[in-house]
Parts: sequence; structure tokens; C-alpha cells
Amino acid sequence: MQGLISAWPICLGYIPVGLALGVIAQKAGLHPLEIGFMSLLVFAGSAQFIAVSMLSNGAGAVSIIFATLAVNLRHLLMSSALALHLGNASKRILSLFAYGVTDESFGVNISKFRDENWDIKRALVVNHTTNITWVASTIIGGYGGQLIPAGAFGIDYALTAMFIGLLVIQLKGRKYVLTAVIAGALAIILSLALPGYLYIVLASVVAATLGVVFSKRFKWV
Repeated sequence: MQGLISAWPICLGYIPVGLALGVIAQKAGLHPLEIGFMSLLVFAGSAQFIAVSMLSNGAGAVSIIFATLAVNLRHLLMSSALALHLGNASKRILSLFAYGVTDESFGVNISKFRDENWDIKRALVVNHTTNITWVASTIIGGYGGQLIPAGAFGIDYALTAMFIGLLVIQLKGRKYVLTAVIAGALAIILSLALPGYLYIVLASVVAATLGVVFSKRFKWV
């Protein structure tokens, strides 16, 4: 029940975003069942939006694979942070857990691990409740979402709003605020110089490293 209670805000955000993806993917030529299968295998909203956009523009498989890989490299950072709290879980459980890690579930679970009596069982409920909601929403969007114009009701902003919300709940000290500011500034600067989405990973790594250095060297942080 604790996992379900923690998952429902993410699910509310996934519904409009999943519907939007379903609409866009259907217009790109994918069948609703193909959209659902894609969501089941990939389960990465931003990567799926990029893949669908590239498909609609006639991109090849290799370029799509490398683009989505670059975007999802941030999962290495998220998984490394979560690994500190997973104890001696078996490889099967860890594999099941890893499949369900997203930006949103990471934001919720990492906060719970740090501040509450949280464990991998509760975290698994968060991961896979949101997974079911995402897959179902994208399929529904593929079948009936064409009735909702792309961009209507602020759907295009829903994903961005979720990221902002997840960031805010983790700003519980100066070092976190400083790290977030550095990451945001670096991402903007690097995006002007680097192609693709590599700037996201580089900005995250550099900001996290500087956050650790500053917190150890400066008392005010």
C-alpha cells in the first residue's frame, strides 16, 4: 500500500504524457499494439518521444538506437545512486527493479530511501505500478488519442512539469540547490556546442562531481 500511495502521483502524470505519445506514435504510422509493445520493452518516455519523432522523419534504425542510448545513459547515474540502498538483493530482483527505473520512479524512490523506512519491495511496487499505467496509457492514446489534438490541454508540458516537480522535492539543502543550478547552466551551455543529447549526461556528471567537491571543501555548502 505504501508503494501504491507513492506511485499514484507519477501515474497521474503518466496518463496525459502516455496519451500524447500514443497520439504522436499513431500519426507516425505505428499500430496501437506496436506502441504498447514499444512501451513494454523500452519504458522510457523521453527516449520513446525521440524515437517516434525520428521515425516520422525517416531516420534509420542505427541512428535511432544511438540517439535513445545517449538519452538513457543518465540511467547509469540513477542506478548507481539507487544501488547504495538495495543491499543484498538477488540478481533476479535487481534485474526486475532495474527494468522499472525511470526519472520519476527514481525521484520518488531515492527520496524515500534517504528519508524513510523504505526497501526494495516498496520500490518495486512504485516501479511496476507506474509501468503498467504507462503502457496502458500509450495503448489507449494509440487507439483513441487521435481525438485529442497534439498539444491540447498542456499535454506537451506534462513531461517537463513532472521533471520540475521531482527536482523540487529533492532540494533539501544548499548542496542540492547548488548542484541543480550547475547542472542546469552546464546543460544549456553544452547543448549549444554538442550534437545530440550527450550534453545531458556530461552536465549531470560534472555537476554531481562539483557538488561533492564543494560540500567537502566549503562549510557553507
